[in-house]
Amino acid sequence: MLTLHKAAAALPKPSRSRMCEFLRSFGFDPGKLFLHKLILGIETSCDDTAAAVVDESGKVWGEAIHSQTEVHLKTGGIVPPVAQQLHRENIQRIVKEALSTSKISPSELSAIATTVKPGLALSLGVGLSFSLRLVDQLKIPFIPIHHMEAHALTIRLLNKVEFPFLVLLISGGHCLLALVRGVSDFLLLGKSLDIAPGDMLDKVARRLSLIKHPECSTMSGGKAIEHLAKQGNKLHFDIKPPMQRAKNCDFSFTGLQHVTDRIITQKEKEEGIQKGQILSSAAHIAAAVQHTTACHIAKRTHRAILYCKQRDLLPQSNAVLVASGGVASNFYIRKALEIVTNATQCTLLCPPPRLCTDNGIMIAWNGIERLRAGVGILYNTEGIRYEPKCPLGVDISEEVGEAAIKVPRLKMEI
Repeated sequence: MLTLHKAAAALPKPSRSRMCEFLRSFGFDPGKLFLHKLILGIETSCDDTAAAVVDESGKVWGEAIHSQTEVHLKTGGIVPPVAQQLHRENIQRIVKEALSTSKISPSELSAIATTVKPGLALSLGVGLSFSLRLVDQLKIPFIPIHHMEAHALTIRLLNKVEFPFLVLLISGGHCLLALVRGVSDFLLLGKSLDIAPGDMLDKVARRLSLIKHPECSTMSGGKAIEHLAKQGNKLHFDIKPPMQRAKNCDFSFTGLQHVTDRIITQKEKEEGIQKGQILSSAAHIAAAVQHTTACHIAKRTHRAILYCKQRDLLPQSNAVLVASGGVASNFYIRKALEIVTNATQCTLLCPPPRLCTDNGIMIAWNGIERLRAGVGILYNTEGIRYEPKCPLGVDISEEVGEAAIKVPRLKMEI
């Protein structure tokens, strides 16, 4: 956990004169008042610099995003100092673009919402530093945002989803199941005990050297796996889902990665090729890994639904499961989740893929949600911190494990 003054030591703040010049470019009038609520959301938790303006009705007035994917593909993964520098170079341009597109003057904003946890420390620091200087100039409230809470609540921007509902958040950095009882009111049912599914899929893609594959050279690891898996046989390799005997809602992906690595090494020997060359069986490996991942995620989610219904934490009928985060944009995994929700009389809702990955809209909307609920609105930002690691809600995963709910076998015919 880093305090703001420690963060500031590593991050040069925009000068006061530069921020004033930035605001003057919009014809900023500090005395102008507006009745409707408008939130500027800023997201820099990992490798995307994003901003958006959203109002209380859910209308997106403007948005902008700078993706670092192409840069990090070349290095084989995200390098925090590189991500930090790219955020520094792009944040003012992205915020200005979001405001300009929306035709909203900074003086019309009700508050600024910014991701402060969890994420890469160097990336979070850039967004926080910029936001606090902007808040200081505008004399408006600041709303610190928990990145995973924003993912969880995004669905309410698009659908009339009432509390409580179950959320599955799966991405490159996170994997968890939580019951959402209200804004900033979560019960954590299970989480990954090691790495996130997106991280695992990225590592498998790198081990398969898919960046050298002509069809996958511009894709992220997870997207490359999903694309190539369509051409493969998921049953060609027998890969067992992790944690089959553990009757809880936790996840694990490291073992799956290691098993896959051994398969790739063995196939390289059989085919007589060097590490870094494309295997003839790459599509079959991608299909098997994706299928096993989907089955693992589906089973833990199935148990979470059963647990919540047994404890009357969710409605017995018409309960809602929300799947969000970058990995939730994988349509194969979505289909596995649909099999689970059909079997449990639940409704599966997923934001569109562009809102599953990191974006400014979800941060701005989380700000609207908090503004409505009167939760976490800061009028004094002294001592505000960013937190690279931060849990979500109250952890009841041990209680879930103690319940030892047996999950009926479902046919994963996808």
